[in-house]
Amino acid sequence: MERVTNGAILPERFRGGVAALGNFDGFHAGHQAVVGRALALARERGVPALVASFDPHPARLFQPQLPPFALTMVSQRCDLLAEFGIDAAVLIPFDRELAALSAPAFVENWLVRRLGVTGVVTGGDFTFGQQRSGDVGQLAALGATHGFSADVVAPVTDAGGTISSTRIRAALRDADPAAATALLTRPYTIRGRVEHGAKLGRTLGFPTANLRLGDYLRPAYGVYAVMVRLPGGQRVAGVANLGIRPMIEPPVELLETWIMDWSGDLYGKVIEVELVAFLRPELKLDGLEALKAQIAADADAARAVLNLPPP
Repeated sequence: MERVTNGAILPERFRGGVAALGNFDGFHAGHQAVVGRALALARERGVPALVASFDPHPARLFQPQLPPFALTMVSQRCDLLAEFGIDAAVLIPFDRELAALSAPAFVENWLVRRLGVTGVVTGGDFTFGQQRSGDVGQLAALGATHGFSADVVAPVTDAGGTISSTRIRAALRDADPAAATALLTRPYTIRGRVEHGAKLGRTLGFPTANLRLGDYLRPAYGVYAVMVRLPGGQRVAGVANLGIRPMIEPPVELLETWIMDWSGDLYGKVIEVELVAFLRPELKLDGLEALKAQIAADADAARAVLNLPPP
């Protein structure tokens, strides 16, 4: 899949495509319906299937004080779109200049001139242009003027209502990764580069791979049963502490993962940690021996959740 970033020109071979428009943070079941409709239309018409998204998220421009809320990093989102079958992803730089464009100007400058679309697909709540002045009705009218179709995909719902990024964030904050998995159609996954830590886990016999959380949403602090995707694609089981490590001073926020039944050097390498089940909140225990015993108990609990045999 081609990745067009930083305002680069879309290669000519991708012009004339059908584009799904939206932020698509998380690429959950609702987003997949929008992108899936764009992909189906593109294949029917024999044209490229595109996704046009925004980077950074508009909320970062207008509310920079917001705490981290991302469900995926851009690189993850692009990988998911590539697996989905999209031909090219266009990451539109969202800055003050773009935010100031009127709805017609956004369509003319980006959809018509830069992308040359023959069709667009959005969710029903899609807005665009200065102060979110454009909606799907205006997009359809502008499409008729400029010669592209505009399709709207109905919300995807389940027993809890409309599937949304807001619901996923709430589930993660409520220590319910299983609910988030159902909405995302895959586990919530944190991707990062392994860095050196305090090496306390190694001292106790449980060496950990440590990741910074960066712009990711903070799920409930605590211990999780996880699956880890290693460089090269191998998936292995683990138990992870996500939080500020109350046994260590000064507190440092990390995702620390002990990969069970595996050994190797991961420092400096990129891994992905999938949150499968919440096991318990973070605890401040009475000394290192108590911590060692608790880690062993957490590992047993993780094995049970992940249906692994005893070590």
